[in-house]
Amino acid sequence: MPKKRSGGGLSTTQQAAKFLGVAALSGAVLAGIALPAAGALGLAAKGTVEGFDEIPANLKTPPLSQRTTILDSEGGLIAVDYSRDRTVVPLKDISPHMQDAIIAIEDSRFYEHGAVDLKGMLRAVNSNVQSGETQGASTLTQQYVKNVFVEEAGDDQEKVLEATQQTIGRKVRELKYAIQVEEELGKKKILENYLNITFFGQQAYGIEAASQRYFSKHAKDLDVGEAAMLAGLVQSPSRYDPVNDAEEATKRRNTVLRRMATVGSISQEEADKAIGTPIKLKVKQPRSGCITAVSGAGFFCDYVRKTILTDPVFGKTPEERSKLYNLGGLTIKTTLSPRAQQAANQAATSKVSKADKVAASVVQVQPGTGKILSMGQSRPYGLDMNQHQTVLNLAVSNKLGGSTYGFQVGSTFKPFTAAAALEKGISPAQTFDTPWKIPVPKNTYKTCEGVSAGEGTWSVQNELESEKGAFDMMGALGKSINTYFALLEQKAGLCETLTMAEKLGYQRGNGEPLTADPAITLGTTESTPLGMAAAYAAFANRGTYCTPVAIESITGADGKAVKVPESTCSRAMSERTADMINQMLKGVVQDGTGTAAGLTDRDNAGKTGTTEQRKDAWFVGYTPNLSTAVWVGSDGGQKVPMYDITIGGQYYDKVCGGCLPGPIWKTAMTGALNASETPAFNPVDVPRAKKKEDKPKNDRDRDKGREGNPGDRAGGDTPGGITIPPGFLGGAGADRRDAGNGP
Repeated sequence: MPKKRSGGGLSTTQQAAKFLGVAALSGAVLAGIALPAAGALGLAAKGTVEGFDEIPANLKTPPLSQRTTILDSEGGLIAVDYSRDRTVVPLKDISPHMQDAIIAIEDSRFYEHGAVDLKGMLRAVNSNVQSGETQGASTLTQQYVKNVFVEEAGDDQEKVLEATQQTIGRKVRELKYAIQVEEELGKKKILENYLNITFFGQQAYGIEAASQRYFSKHAKDLDVGEAAMLAGLVQSPSRYDPVNDAEEATKRRNTVLRRMATVGSISQEEADKAIGTPIKLKVKQPRSGCITAVSGAGFFCDYVRKTILTDPVFGKTPEERSKLYNLGGLTIKTTLSPRAQQAANQAATSKVSKADKVAASVVQVQPGTGKILSMGQSRPYGLDMNQHQTVLNLAVSNKLGGSTYGFQVGSTFKPFTAAAALEKGISPAQTFDTPWKIPVPKNTYKTCEGVSAGEGTWSVQNELESEKGAFDMMGALGKSINTYFALLEQKAGLCETLTMAEKLGYQRGNGEPLTADPAITLGTTESTPLGMAAAYAAFANRGTYCTPVAIESITGADGKAVKVPESTCSRAMSERTADMINQMLKGVVQDGTGTAAGLTDRDNAGKTGTTEQRKDAWFVGYTPNLSTAVWVGSDGGQKVPMYDITIGGQYYDKVCGGCLPGPIWKTAMTGALNASETPAFNPVDVPRAKKKEDKPKNDRDRDKGREGNPGDRAGGDTPGGITIPPGFLGGAGADRRDAGNGP
């Protein structure tokens, strides 16, 4: 603002400079000649231009940022998100009162002058010189051009400052582009664009958003008093905000109404009637983002947003992807099933309370398509710590909003080892006879590079001391026998086990590659609930793994389709291997560790899992048409051992995969599945080891009765009483594989 001399008013030098400045602008526009050098008027170089003709001829009008609508798979609204709340509407959908009000108060000669209102400019010059105040002389067209630059600046404060600073340079640019806009668009289109781009306060950009914000109605339905109030906001949205200062807003509205009467937009009688009517707001609070999501779908909504911000399909660089999302105007149809989401949200919150020390995550994936149907969580989405809210998505990887590494998966990894063994040709009837606890040399496991997985001994023990003796694959899965799977992994191969896991999309939450650690068969390497649900969906899909996806389609603001990521499906194992796994995991829910989760009205299968000190508990299971992973554990930095703990109002002396995640899984599956659709797994006979009493008595018959060659089972015991499987100690015959072992 120019400095005033003592006693008020501008000095003679300042008055002359201001007059010359405006005159120069007028002359430049009329004659198209170059402005004098910056120094001639004593102006800052940054705020000037060297010549009128050197300004680029075409104004590049950026598309207006708008709200994005996120829909479920049936077209229902999940949430609305925006960086700027705006809905662009045509002029025919804007009340004539609104059009008249904005013209009356901002540019009453709008339809009479060209891009530049010389009469208004000279009047402003005279007023400014006489009063020492600053009176604007910009036409609606010039204001529209300025708003284009502001819109283009986005959140870049430096660019916003450049677009709004009071300098001759900016005014000259506005004037030249205003001439172009007048020639190309015409008055009606300029008015439409102006009303759609202008900021009206309260996070509302454009007249439709403003009308909804203050009066909860469409812009086409505004009456004369409402239109006058909104038109008055343009000069200073914060000063005349009716929500925070009704008195100032009323004064400003009345000024607009009187001006409308003066220019003949309304009669004096209409103006007086509107002036005598109090402002009646019906404020719709600005709510944007995934916090507004329905049915607890905030985490899924955030996953969709982060997918757009991170997937190269939406742009090669983070800046390109961010621009796409922040520009908005997108209609995103997702894979979310409203039925499944309601069921998952109910399941996650039914047995774990938001204030508990631990949290629950439920995620569901459709086999064969990779579509994510739901994401439920016991803690609500949001930033209010007092309400136990969180924005940490426990179901997904760190890149997409989840924890750093994910969570150890415990025994839910064992089916991957079993699948690798079956693919290797090892029969489900393969038996290992072990005590409760065994030492296993790490150098008997080989990495994919052919080197040993380490030195020393890996001590493996089962959950209960009573869990000892001979188990085959199905029995070991049903009772989750750790010692069995340590030996099965050795026989199948550590490399083969890792490869199988990778084929099933198994990866750590931070995206780092899996480590060649034999203990992976017991689930010591972290992953995510979404990753586990997608992996198990491959079993349901008879061995074909499909990458999970959350977006079905996107339509841009221009009505054109935007390319979206597609699920990629690939065969991870043979159909017969998957069929075998399905039958064996059916046993887990029928008479194994997962009986509390079992569904009684359809084929279903699954696996329980717990980790050291019960810091994580899992149940991952599926039917032929739905895969669901449930995790319960600590979502904070300090992991909570789930012993002697109350969760969801129920006391647990120790949490297990079958006793808490299992029932949650059952609730989620029951609610999500259609009772009339009960597809079955492909039937297949699973070879089982013969019981001791059924075995032939002589050695030769005993070997014939087993599903392997005599060399499969080395004679003699170790000093610790362990029956040694082939290759246990390495050396001659250590890697002996029997082609006849395949199912």
